[in-house]
Amino acid sequence: MTNQNFKPVKKAVFPVAGLGTRLLPATKSMPKEMLTIVDRPLIQLAVEEAREAGIEEFIFVTSDGKEALMQHFQDAPDLMANLKNRNKLEQIAKIRKMELPSGALKSVKQDQPLGLGHAVWCARDLVGDEPFAVILADDTVLGKESCLTQMMRVYNQTGGNVLAAVEVPLEDTSKYGVFKIASRKGNVFEVSGLVEKPAPENAPSTQTIFGRYILQPQIFAYLDKHEKGAGGEIQLTDAMAKLINDQKFYGYIFEGERLDCGSEIGFVKAQIAFALRMPQLAPEIVSYMTDKLAEISAEKASRLKLVNQ
Repeated sequence: MTNQNFKPVKKAVFPVAGLGTRLLPATKSMPKEMLTIVDRPLIQLAVEEAREAGIEEFIFVTSDGKEALMQHFQDAPDLMANLKNRNKLEQIAKIRKMELPSGALKSVKQDQPLGLGHAVWCARDLVGDEPFAVILADDTVLGKESCLTQMMRVYNQTGGNVLAAVEVPLEDTSKYGVFKIASRKGNVFEVSGLVEKPAPENAPSTQTIFGRYILQPQIFAYLDKHEKGAGGEIQLTDAMAKLINDQKFYGYIFEGERLDCGSEIGFVKAQIAFALRMPQLAPEIVSYMTDKLAEISAEKASRLKLVNQ
């Protein structure tokens, strides 16, 4: 049941200024957020998720060389005319589905790569005094319902700040922001602390922050200080850890498959996972994978036979 005392979340910040070095050379001249998962770029998947969750204003934090991100959502009258002349109705419908209302898409430039906290801080004037979402486009969730939609439902019950959570092996905690958990009820837990990239022996839990956030605007007061943390960067986790002293924070263990599209293996897994959800592609993908697995098994059996001779 929605608590009307909580301001609705209508704005989302998309930090898209990063270099995407984990996917070089593919990202040498193309923004990583424009890499496609089957037929849609990562940034479109992120924007579609935000729209489904009720977001009305989309704020891109960009850098030089990222012009393609804004262009992707701009009108393309020549293309549309060409498709119409060729009676490409399916393609026209796909493009119209991704169109945003006039003025809904805004951008601000991050001049220096100083970390996620700095990227979010760059959007402060466009966010204003309102709660807002943050979506990392290379973190993707495949499920019946989008991750941010699930989080909005939690926010409408709890207010405060809501962070997506995913469990990782203990040895991987040094790669993530990690939750210190005060209490838990189902998939929602109250957060008593946050630690950025702790060594496994110092990790307060194995629940880590995923790339979806619902934050109150008071976070900017801490980001204003530009304090550097892990990796010499301005960490969003550090600012949130300080805001916990003044506001409630909740972690939400979302339902769905987490896909890290910013890594090579995650990107390949995402291609397969999304393709298997498409009726026109799934049968051929399954057939192809079955044949490949049979080939691999045959090769292994042949090698084993040679070793035992």
